[in-house]
Amino acid sequence: MSAEPESQTLLEKLGRLLSPSPASAEEKRAELLETLRQAQSEGLIDADALAMIEGVFQVGQMTARDILVTRSQIDWIDINASLEDTINEVIRAAHSRFPVYENSRDNVIGILLAKDLLRHSQEEGFDIRDWLRPAVFIPESKRLGVLLRDFREHRNHLAMVVDEYGGIAGLVTIEDVLEQIVGDIEDEHDIDDSEDNIIQTNDGKFRIKGIAELEQVNQFLNTSFYDEDNDTLAGFILKHLGKLPHKGDVIKLGDYEFEIQRADARQIHIILASKPQDLD
Repeated sequence: MSAEPESQTLLEKLGRLLSPSPASAEEKRAELLETLRQAQSEGLIDADALAMIEGVFQVGQMTARDILVTRSQIDWIDINASLEDTINEVIRAAHSRFPVYENSRDNVIGILLAKDLLRHSQEEGFDIRDWLRPAVFIPESKRLGVLLRDFREHRNHLAMVVDEYGGIAGLVTIEDVLEQIVGDIEDEHDIDDSEDNIIQTNDGKFRIKGIAELEQVNQFLNTSFYDEDNDTLAGFILKHLGKLPHKGDVIKLGDYEFEIQRADARQIHIILASKPQDLD
């Protein structure tokens, strides 16, 4: 087979990658992304555009399990709570939607919209049950690309994620999915709470935000990372990685392996930390 001409244009490369060939989908995807990164380095597309394209590819490979808000992090509404307590909780949490359960958090009976509660709670005979929207349940293995399409088609904004035993593992919102493509979406209610920077998953791993400070990471993981040039885990990993971060990159530091779960052309957003089996 003849070597690829160096003069081949980016457009010709893209055309070849998108045409039928024996190459696997994964190989073609990797080659396409490399071509787009070359285009960005040559100034043909900007870093934001490249980051969003990479985000689209990431979404295609991720599942609800990868981005869910764990059940311990959910702001729940108990259907048996008093109306006053429910209103106070909605105001405190400042979300637009809340899962409502009865007796057990594995028994979600619907989704309460804050606007419905705050608009109608003073009406005579008001009953929260009358204003619950149907809850959508999905498996942990559901692909984010499929979930995003379902959100759009059915005009849903939130789905409850169910584990293999039928219990509630967490929830995913349409904002969570879109953030994989365009980066973090912050609104006026977002709070920079360092307690949410590190969350231990059910399998004992740690899902860590890139902005988590090394001091906080050391406390959680019992490590002693230090870098006079970087205060955050993202900066620390970038320094050791020595290249632009991409989803799936893995680097071993100390007793832990750090896998990049979400990143764009500029920074690392989410990292999964775990100990290799031979170190457990």
